[in-house]
Amino acid sequence: MNNLPSKFTTLLSLLLVVLSLDVWGQLNDLVPVMENRKYGYINNTGSLIIATKYEYGAAFSEGMAHVKLNGKRGFIDTKGNMVVEAKYEKVRSFIDGLAAVKFEGRWGYINKSGEYVVEPKYDYGYSFSEGMARIQVGVKIGYIDTKGTIVIEPQFDAGYDFKEDVARVKKGDYKTGKWAYIDKTGNPVLGFRFDDCFDFSGGIANVRIGDEQSGKWGYINKEGSFIIEPMFDRAFLFREGLALIRIGSYKTGKYGYINKEGGLIINPQFHGAHHFFEGLACVKSDQNGKWGYIDKEGNVVISYQFDIPADFNGGLARVMRGGHKSGVTGYIDQTGKWVWEDK
Repeated sequence: MNNLPSKFTTLLSLLLVVLSLDVWGQLNDLVPVMENRKYGYINNTGSLIIATKYEYGAAFSEGMAHVKLNGKRGFIDTKGNMVVEAKYEKVRSFIDGLAAVKFEGRWGYINKSGEYVVEPKYDYGYSFSEGMARIQVGVKIGYIDTKGTIVIEPQFDAGYDFKEDVARVKKGDYKTGKWAYIDKTGNPVLGFRFDDCFDFSGGIANVRIGDEQSGKWGYINKEGSFIIEPMFDRAFLFREGLALIRIGSYKTGKYGYINKEGGLIINPQFHGAHHFFEGLACVKSDQNGKWGYIDKEGNVVISYQFDIPADFNGGLARVMRGGHKSGVTGYIDQTGKWVWEDK
Protein backbone atom coordinates (compact mmCIF):
# COMPACT_ATOMS: atom_id res chain seq x y z
CA MET A 1 0.00 0.00 0.00
CA ASN A 2 2.78 2.42 0.92
CA ASN A 3 4.42 1.80 -2.46
CA LEU A 4 1.37 2.86 -4.45
CA PRO A 5 1.43 6.24 -6.18
CA SER A 6 -0.19 8.95 -4.10
CA LYS A 7 -3.07 9.45 -6.57
CA PHE A 8 -4.14 5.83 -6.04
CA THR A 9 -4.00 6.03 -2.25
CA THR A 10 -6.00 9.27 -2.36
CA LEU A 11 -8.63 7.64 -4.57
CA LEU A 12 -8.81 4.59 -2.29
CA SER A 13 -9.29 6.80 0.76
CA LEU A 14 -12.08 8.68 -0.99
CA LEU A 15 -13.83 5.48 -2.02
CA LEU A 16 -13.66 4.12 1.52
CA VAL A 17 -15.35 7.26 2.84
CA VAL A 18 -18.03 7.09 0.13
CA LEU A 19 -18.71 3.47 0.98
CA SER A 20 -19.02 4.30 4.67
CA LEU A 21 -21.50 7.05 3.86
CA ASP A 22 -23.61 4.65 1.81
CA VAL A 23 -24.29 2.59 4.94
CA TRP A 24 -25.02 5.28 7.50
CA GLY A 25 -27.67 4.39 9.99
CA GLN A 26 -28.47 7.62 11.80
CA LEU A 27 -26.34 10.69 11.24
CA ASN A 28 -24.99 12.19 14.47
CA ASP A 29 -24.48 15.66 12.92
CA LEU A 30 -20.78 14.93 12.34
CA VAL A 31 -19.27 13.59 9.14
CA PRO A 32 -15.69 12.51 8.34
CA VAL A 33 -13.46 14.73 6.21
CA MET A 34 -9.86 14.57 5.06
CA GLU A 35 -7.21 17.28 5.32
CA ASN A 36 -3.55 16.67 4.46
CA ARG A 37 -4.27 12.93 4.35
CA LYS A 38 -5.65 12.95 7.89
CA TYR A 39 -9.28 12.49 8.94
CA GLY A 40 -11.40 14.59 11.23
CA TYR A 41 -15.08 15.54 11.54
CA ILE A 42 -17.23 18.51 10.57
CA ASN A 43 -20.83 19.40 11.37
CA ASN A 44 -23.43 19.91 8.65
CA THR A 45 -22.50 23.57 8.24
CA GLY A 46 -18.88 22.70 7.42
CA SER A 47 -17.26 23.69 10.74
CA LEU A 48 -14.40 21.46 11.88
CA ILE A 49 -15.44 19.91 15.22
CA ILE A 50 -12.87 17.13 15.66
CA ALA A 51 -9.35 17.87 14.42
CA THR A 52 -7.94 16.05 11.40
CA LYS A 53 -5.45 13.70 13.04
CA TYR A 54 -6.56 10.16 12.26
CA GLU A 55 -5.36 7.80 9.54
CA TYR A 56 -9.00 6.92 8.87
CA GLY A 57 -12.36 8.00 10.21
CA ALA A 58 -15.71 6.25 9.72
CA ALA A 59 -19.22 7.64 10.07
CA PHE A 60 -20.75 7.91 13.53
CA SER A 61 -23.21 5.26 14.69
CA GLU A 62 -24.88 5.32 18.11
CA GLY A 63 -22.64 8.22 19.14
CA MET A 64 -19.40 6.38 18.34
CA ALA A 65 -17.09 6.37 15.31
CA HIS A 66 -14.23 4.02 14.61
CA VAL A 67 -10.92 5.65 13.74
CA LYS A 68 -7.46 4.44 12.83
CA LEU A 69 -4.47 5.65 14.80
CA ASN A 70 -0.91 4.29 14.57
CA GLY A 71 -2.14 1.47 12.38
CA LYS A 72 -4.80 0.20 14.83
CA ARG A 73 -8.50 0.91 15.19
CA GLY A 74 -10.55 2.15 18.12
CA PHE A 75 -13.59 4.34 18.83
CA ILE A 76 -14.14 8.00 19.64
CA ASP A 77 -17.22 9.81 20.89
CA THR A 78 -18.74 12.95 19.38
CA LYS A 79 -16.36 15.13 21.43
CA GLY A 80 -13.34 13.40 19.97
CA ASN A 81 -12.46 11.45 23.12
CA MET A 82 -10.87 8.04 22.48
CA VAL A 83 -13.29 5.92 24.52
CA VAL A 84 -12.21 2.50 23.18
CA GLU A 85 -8.46 2.05 22.81
CA ALA A 86 -7.10 1.81 19.26
CA LYS A 87 -5.76 -1.75 19.41
CA TYR A 88 -7.87 -3.72 16.94
CA GLU A 89 -6.94 -4.92 13.47
CA LYS A 90 -10.45 -4.33 12.09
CA VAL A 91 -13.74 -3.13 13.53
CA ARG A 92 -17.36 -2.57 12.58
CA SER A 93 -19.69 0.19 13.77
CA PHE A 94 -21.74 -0.01 16.96
CA ILE A 95 -25.25 -1.41 16.45
CA ASP A 96 -27.49 -2.43 19.36
CA GLY A 97 -24.71 -1.22 21.67
CA LEU A 98 -22.19 -3.77 20.38
CA ALA A 99 -19.39 -3.65 17.81
CA ALA A 100 -17.60 -6.50 16.03
CA VAL A 101 -13.82 -6.28 16.43
CA LYS A 102 -10.90 -8.31 15.13
CA PHE A 103 -8.07 -8.97 17.59
CA GLU A 104 -5.12 -11.25 16.92
CA GLY A 105 -6.85 -12.73 13.91
CA ARG A 106 -10.20 -13.59 15.51
CA TRP A 107 -13.51 -11.72 15.71
CA GLY A 108 -15.52 -10.95 18.83
CA TYR A 109 -17.86 -8.24 20.15
CA ILE A 110 -17.33 -5.38 22.60
CA ASN A 111 -19.65 -2.96 24.38
CA LYS A 112 -19.16 0.80 24.46
CA SER A 113 -16.80 0.52 27.42
CA GLY A 114 -14.51 -1.69 25.36
CA GLU A 115 -15.36 -4.82 27.36
CA TYR A 116 -15.76 -8.12 25.56
CA VAL A 117 -19.31 -9.41 25.47
CA VAL A 118 -18.24 -12.13 23.07
CA GLU A 119 -14.58 -13.15 23.21
CA PRO A 120 -12.68 -13.17 19.88
CA LYS A 121 -13.25 -16.70 18.54
CA TYR A 122 -14.94 -16.46 15.16
CA ASP A 123 -13.41 -16.46 11.69
CA TYR A 124 -15.55 -13.42 10.89
CA GLY A 125 -18.09 -11.26 12.69
CA TYR A 126 -20.64 -8.83 11.28
CA SER A 127 -22.68 -6.01 12.81
CA PHE A 128 -25.86 -6.65 14.75
CA SER A 129 -29.23 -6.05 13.14
CA GLU A 130 -32.54 -6.56 14.92
CA GLY A 131 -30.77 -8.24 17.84
CA MET A 132 -28.92 -10.81 15.72
CA ALA A 133 -25.45 -10.88 14.16
CA ARG A 134 -23.93 -13.08 11.48
CA ILE A 135 -20.86 -15.04 12.44
CA GLN A 136 -18.66 -17.24 10.30
CA VAL A 137 -17.10 -20.52 11.39
CA GLY A 138 -14.90 -21.90 8.65
CA VAL A 139 -16.89 -21.25 5.50
CA LYS A 140 -20.36 -21.51 7.08
CA ILE A 141 -22.64 -18.69 8.25
CA GLY A 142 -24.73 -18.73 11.43
CA TYR A 143 -26.26 -16.19 13.83
CA ILE A 144 -25.79 -15.14 17.47
CA ASP A 145 -27.89 -12.98 19.81
CA THR A 146 -26.65 -9.97 21.81
CA LYS A 147 -25.55 -12.28 24.67
CA GLY A 148 -23.28 -14.16 22.30
CA THR A 149 -25.42 -17.30 22.24
CA ILE A 150 -25.47 -19.13 18.92
CA VAL A 151 -29.15 -19.11 17.98
CA ILE A 152 -28.80 -20.47 14.44
CA GLU A 153 -25.94 -22.90 13.93
CA PRO A 154 -23.43 -22.11 11.14
CA GLN A 155 -24.84 -24.04 8.17
CA PHE A 156 -25.35 -21.64 5.28
CA ASP A 157 -23.00 -21.00 2.37
CA ALA A 158 -23.98 -17.32 2.35
CA GLY A 159 -26.17 -15.12 4.50
CA TYR A 160 -27.12 -11.55 5.30
CA ASP A 161 -28.51 -9.51 8.17
CA PHE A 162 -32.02 -9.77 9.57
CA LYS A 163 -34.37 -7.17 8.16
CA GLU A 164 -38.04 -7.06 9.07
CA ASP A 165 -37.60 -10.29 11.08
CA VAL A 166 -36.21 -12.40 8.22
CA ALA A 167 -32.75 -12.97 6.74
CA ARG A 168 -31.78 -14.17 3.27
CA VAL A 169 -29.53 -17.21 3.24
CA LYS A 170 -28.10 -19.50 0.59
CA LYS A 171 -27.32 -23.19 0.32
CA GLY A 172 -25.18 -24.44 -2.53
CA ASP A 173 -22.43 -23.04 -4.71
CA TYR A 174 -22.22 -19.68 -6.44
CA LYS A 175 -23.83 -20.77 -9.71
CA THR A 176 -26.38 -23.42 -8.74
CA GLY A 177 -27.23 -22.58 -5.12
CA LYS A 178 -30.65 -21.26 -4.13
CA TRP A 179 -31.68 -18.52 -1.72
CA ALA A 180 -34.38 -18.55 0.96
CA TYR A 181 -35.62 -16.35 3.79
CA ILE A 182 -35.40 -17.65 7.36
CA ASP A 183 -36.95 -16.47 10.62
CA LYS A 184 -35.02 -15.87 13.86
CA THR A 185 -35.18 -19.53 14.80
CA GLY A 186 -33.56 -20.54 11.51
CA ASN A 187 -36.70 -21.97 9.92
CA PRO A 188 -37.22 -21.18 6.20
CA VAL A 189 -40.36 -19.08 5.84
CA LEU A 190 -39.83 -18.76 2.10
CA GLY A 191 -37.99 -21.86 0.87
CA PHE A 192 -34.85 -22.23 -1.22
CA ARG A 193 -36.28 -21.23 -4.59
CA PHE A 194 -34.74 -17.89 -5.58
CA ASP A 195 -31.68 -17.53 -7.81
CA ASP A 196 -30.89 -14.22 -6.13
CA CYS A 197 -32.70 -11.98 -3.69
CA PHE A 198 -32.32 -8.96 -1.43
CA ASP A 199 -33.64 -7.79 1.93
CA PHE A 200 -37.26 -6.95 2.65
CA SER A 201 -38.06 -3.26 2.91
CA GLY A 202 -41.59 -2.15 3.69
CA GLY A 203 -42.80 -5.72 3.27
CA ILE A 204 -41.39 -6.00 -0.26
CA ALA A 205 -38.25 -7.76 -1.53
CA ASN A 206 -36.62 -7.86 -4.96
CA VAL A 207 -35.83 -11.35 -6.23
CA ARG A 208 -34.48 -12.95 -9.39
CA ILE A 209 -35.77 -16.00 -11.20
CA GLY A 210 -33.26 -17.46 -13.66
CA ASP A 211 -29.54 -17.06 -14.13
CA GLU A 212 -27.56 -13.85 -13.98
CA GLN A 213 -27.47 -13.36 -17.74
CA SER A 214 -31.03 -14.20 -18.80
CA GLY A 215 -33.02 -14.17 -15.55
CA LYS A 216 -35.54 -11.49 -14.63
CA TRP A 217 -36.16 -9.53 -11.45
CA GLY A 218 -39.48 -8.86 -9.76
CA TYR A 219 -40.90 -8.16 -6.30
CA ILE A 220 -42.53 -10.40 -3.70
CA ASN A 221 -44.46 -9.83 -0.47
CA LYS A 222 -43.88 -11.60 2.86
CA GLU A 223 -46.04 -14.52 1.73
CA GLY A 224 -43.77 -15.07 -1.25
CA SER A 225 -46.32 -13.98 -3.85
CA PHE A 226 -45.21 -11.76 -6.70
CA ILE A 227 -46.69 -8.29 -6.50
CA ILE A 228 -44.62 -7.18 -9.49
CA GLU A 229 -43.86 -10.01 -11.90
CA PRO A 230 -40.24 -10.67 -12.93
CA MET A 231 -39.72 -8.40 -15.92
CA PHE A 232 -36.64 -6.29 -15.24
CA ASP A 233 -33.02 -7.01 -16.12
CA ARG A 234 -32.13 -5.63 -12.69
CA ALA A 235 -34.27 -4.39 -9.85
CA PHE A 236 -33.30 -2.85 -6.51
CA LEU A 237 -35.11 -2.32 -3.21
CA PHE A 238 -37.67 0.40 -2.63
CA ARG A 239 -36.56 3.61 -0.93
CA GLU A 240 -38.83 6.56 -0.27
CA GLY A 241 -41.59 4.91 -2.30
CA LEU A 242 -39.56 4.33 -5.48
CA ALA A 243 -37.29 1.53 -6.70
CA LEU A 244 -34.40 1.72 -9.12
CA ILE A 245 -34.66 -0.68 -12.09
CA ARG A 246 -32.60 -1.38 -15.20
CA ILE A 247 -33.72 -2.31 -18.69
CA GLY A 248 -30.94 -3.91 -20.71
CA SER A 249 -27.48 -5.24 -19.87
CA TYR A 250 -25.10 -3.96 -17.22
CA LYS A 251 -22.91 -2.26 -19.84
CA THR A 252 -25.52 -0.75 -22.15
CA GLY A 253 -28.79 -0.79 -20.18
CA LYS A 254 -30.66 2.26 -18.90
CA TYR A 255 -31.88 2.99 -15.37
CA GLY A 256 -35.22 4.39 -14.27
CA TYR A 257 -37.62 4.26 -11.32
CA ILE A 258 -40.92 2.48 -10.59
CA ASN A 259 -43.58 2.78 -7.90
CA LYS A 260 -44.92 -0.09 -5.77
CA GLU A 261 -47.52 -0.95 -8.39
CA GLY A 262 -44.78 -1.49 -10.95
CA GLY A 263 -45.57 1.68 -12.90
CA LEU A 264 -42.71 3.62 -14.47
CA ILE A 265 -42.41 6.98 -12.71
CA ILE A 266 -39.10 8.04 -14.30
CA ASN A 267 -38.39 6.39 -17.64
CA PRO A 268 -35.17 4.37 -18.03
CA GLN A 269 -32.77 6.94 -19.45
CA PHE A 270 -29.71 7.06 -17.18
CA HIS A 271 -26.42 5.22 -17.65
CA GLY A 272 -25.98 5.00 -13.89
CA ALA A 273 -28.20 5.75 -10.90
CA HIS A 274 -28.53 5.43 -7.13
CA HIS A 275 -31.49 5.10 -4.76
CA PHE A 276 -33.41 8.13 -3.55
CA PHE A 277 -32.22 9.60 -0.26
CA GLU A 278 -33.81 12.68 1.26
CA GLY A 279 -35.79 13.26 -1.93
CA LEU A 280 -32.81 13.24 -4.30
CA ALA A 281 -31.01 10.56 -6.33
CA CYS A 282 -27.64 10.84 -8.07
CA VAL A 283 -27.74 9.80 -11.74
CA LYS A 284 -25.29 9.62 -14.62
CA SER A 285 -26.18 11.48 -17.80
CA ASP A 286 -24.35 9.26 -20.32
CA GLN A 287 -21.98 6.32 -20.43
CA ASN A 288 -18.80 8.35 -19.93
CA GLY A 289 -20.36 11.45 -18.44
CA LYS A 290 -20.81 13.23 -15.14
CA TRP A 291 -23.18 12.66 -12.24
CA GLY A 292 -25.88 15.01 -11.01
CA TYR A 293 -28.99 14.83 -8.82
CA ILE A 294 -32.70 14.53 -9.72
CA ASP A 295 -35.89 14.87 -7.72
CA LYS A 296 -38.75 12.34 -7.73
CA GLU A 297 -40.27 13.88 -10.85
CA GLY A 298 -37.04 13.35 -12.74
CA ASN A 299 -36.06 17.03 -12.76
CA VAL A 300 -32.33 17.77 -12.58
CA VAL A 301 -31.88 19.88 -9.44
CA ILE A 302 -28.07 19.72 -9.18
CA SER A 303 -26.36 19.79 -12.57
CA TYR A 304 -24.21 17.02 -14.04
CA GLN A 305 -20.74 17.94 -12.80
CA PHE A 306 -19.40 15.26 -10.45
CA ASP A 307 -16.96 12.45 -11.17
CA ILE A 308 -17.76 10.52 -7.99
CA PRO A 309 -21.13 11.11 -6.30
CA ALA A 310 -22.69 9.83 -3.06
CA ASP A 311 -26.14 9.74 -1.48
CA PHE A 312 -27.45 12.55 0.71
CA ASN A 313 -27.59 11.98 4.45
CA GLY A 314 -28.29 14.69 6.95
CA GLY A 315 -28.50 17.23 4.13
CA LEU A 316 -24.95 16.55 2.87
CA ALA A 317 -23.39 14.40 0.13
CA ARG A 318 -19.69 13.68 -0.39
CA VAL A 319 -18.62 14.18 -4.01
CA MET A 320 -15.60 14.62 -6.25
CA ARG A 321 -15.41 17.04 -9.16
CA GLY A 322 -12.49 16.98 -11.58
CA GLY A 323 -9.47 14.71 -11.84
CA HIS A 324 -7.82 12.96 -8.93
CA LYS A 325 -4.73 15.18 -9.04
CA SER A 326 -6.34 18.57 -9.38
CA GLY A 327 -10.02 17.89 -8.60
CA VAL A 328 -12.07 18.90 -5.57
CA THR A 329 -13.53 16.49 -3.02
CA GLY A 330 -15.79 17.40 -0.15
CA TYR A 331 -19.42 17.87 0.84
CA ILE A 332 -22.28 19.67 -0.90
CA ASP A 333 -25.69 20.59 0.45
CA GLN A 334 -28.98 19.95 -1.35
CA THR A 335 -28.65 23.12 -3.38
CA GLY A 336 -25.28 21.95 -4.74
CA LYS A 337 -23.34 24.45 -2.63
CA TRP A 338 -19.95 23.28 -1.32
CA VAL A 339 -19.81 23.34 2.50
CA TRP A 340 -16.41 21.62 2.80
CA GLU A 341 -13.51 21.07 0.43
CA ASP A 342 -10.75 18.62 1.32
CA LYS A 343 -7.33 20.19 1.47
